Amino acid sequence: MFSIYILTYNEEIDIAACIESALLSDDVIVVDSCSADRTVEIASRYPVRIVQHAFESHGRQRTWMLQNIPTSHEWVYILEADERMTPELFAECLKAIQSQEYIGYYAAERVMFMGQWIRRSTQYPRYQMRLFRKDKVWFTDYGHTEREVCDGKTSFLKETYPHYTNSKGLSRWIEKHNRYSTDEAKETLRQLENGKVSWQDLLFGDSEVEKRRALKDLSLRLPFRPLLRFLYMYFLLGGCLDGRAGFAWCTLQTFYEYLILLKVWELKHLPPASLDEDGKLSRDKKANIDPAEVSPSN
Repeated sequence: MFSIYILTYNEEIDIAACIESALLSDDVIVVDSCSADRTVEIASRYPVRIVQHAFESHGRQRTWMLQNIPTSHEWVYILEADERMTPELFAECLKAIQSQEYIGYYAAERVMFMGQWIRRSTQYPRYQMRLFRKDKVWFTDYGHTEREVCDGKTSFLKETYPHYTNSKGLSRWIEKHNRYSTDEAKETLRQLENGKVSWQDLLFGDSEVEKRRALKDLSLRLPFRPLLRFLYMYFLLGGCLDGRAGFAWCTLQTFYEYLILLKVWELKHLPPASLDEDGKLSRDKKANIDPAEVSPSN
């Protein structure tokens, strides 16, 4: 058996369905980032443990969770509240943890958007580290999200998990990605100044994860990146075959990419600390900036 962590913050819409899918395990822990809605109230109706810890970053939250919250089992699985465990995936996980060769497994997400799985538009399969030995994996921050550090060999699960990325509505998605774009802009600027493209991983990487990360490092350096991303996703990957949902998804991702570029420009040209935590200009800075100076066209 393996334990399941569920990470939450204001997830009253998703938390019940997520917990119900996770109860295939006999040890489920909800790790809540001090939600202001009914997340904890709803979660407390189920036979799960609930631990609250103030959120600092995705990488730090996961590492704190692994180091400070005891589990009944050596192996753990991480679920986000808008994701689901499936019986098929659970069964494969039970079989996978019997292996002595690997310390962790990547699982691919099925992005559910506008009532359907948009397989082509989302660059499927996109793998995330989900199942692993608790003492062999930790996380660091990368942009708005995290990257795993693994002490041992890893492999890949065949079964996938559904990710209901827009379950809280379009307004919530835009609000969330506005915040994400600030962290992504900082990481983009850092990569452009100090990072480099690993052509070895891009062309001959041992896994899909290595190749995808090298491709992202390359894409950061391409001109007209938002437009190229739309063309790549919609035509080359076949997003046009995902119908209306595919077009909407590719358009939103293009908007997100452009928002990141605008914030990279802000970081380069505006005074330090001029962006607040939501990626907006702070009020005291606005009063001292000539509108002509912040136009990307100048």
